Amino acid sequence: MSQEVHKVGDDDYADAIGRTQTTHAVIAADRVEALAATLDLESVPGDTGTVPPGWHWLFFNPFVRRSHLGPDGHPKRGGFLPDVKLPRRMWAGGRLVYHAPLPVGPTVARTSEIANVAVKNGSAGTLVFVTVRHTIAHDGAVCIEEEQDIVYRDAPAPGAAKSRPAPAPESAEWSEPVQPDPVLLFRYSALTSNGHRIHYDQRYVREEEGYPDLVVHGPLIATLLHGLATRSRPQQPLSRFEFRAMAPLFVDRGFHVEAARQENGDGLSLWAKGPDGELTMRAEAAFRP
Repeated sequence: MSQEVHKVGDDDYADAIGRTQTTHAVIAADRVEALAATLDLESVPGDTGTVPPGWHWLFFNPFVRRSHLGPDGHPKRGGFLPDVKLPRRMWAGGRLVYHAPLPVGPTVARTSEIANVAVKNGSAGTLVFVTVRHTIAHDGAVCIEEEQDIVYRDAPAPGAAKSRPAPAPESAEWSEPVQPDPVLLFRYSALTSNGHRIHYDQRYVREEEGYPDLVVHGPLIATLLHGLATRSRPQQPLSRFEFRAMAPLFVDRGFHVEAARQENGDGLSLWAKGPDGELTMRAEAAFRP
């Protein structure tokens, strides 16, 4: 991956690239079972003593002291991630490679590295993209490799026109409804140690972030798409998954996760379709033979 380093104001983030840290987490069975209950599943998918694809996001999330939180509920800027001064931040997408199942029970290590920092200027203003590369390993064997794209942006100008999302594909071969509610968002925030106020604080999300209602977590939508992919190919282990958030989804408004076979390949194209038919997340999944 090429490195693009730019300045935002007087800040140069070149020194962040290559920064690493290693964290450990106990892959606790009760957390995995709690997510199954939160998703209203009868049991953990597969029930083989391993973590289903996408469920590793339950772990390795810092639970810092309240005095160390920023005004948005995230940990304050600085530390491992570069201290980007732009006020809004979100997880925009990522790429995952599944090498081996992640076992439930043991303590597992995750090594993280700042892989890239890039600045783009467009109709939405200045955007700073930080790519973080994670490697999750157990007993020296790599289970999951992942790249996460975190985007920082300016607050939108008052009265600024909002871009209109593209329509979702109409080629779904698999489609499942999802009805989000405040309890789902609360429980997923708690399980993933996510203090971001856009998922539970209506006053904040409306007055500070400019959204009409509580926002459904991007990783939650990606987890649901992971689940649809594995149910669509129950006999083939997932090997790769890539996703990108396109538009927000909001609490109490039902949406669908959908999939279709790829025209040129053996994988699946997946997407989340919003209540008005809009494309809110897209993804690609590949499987082992």
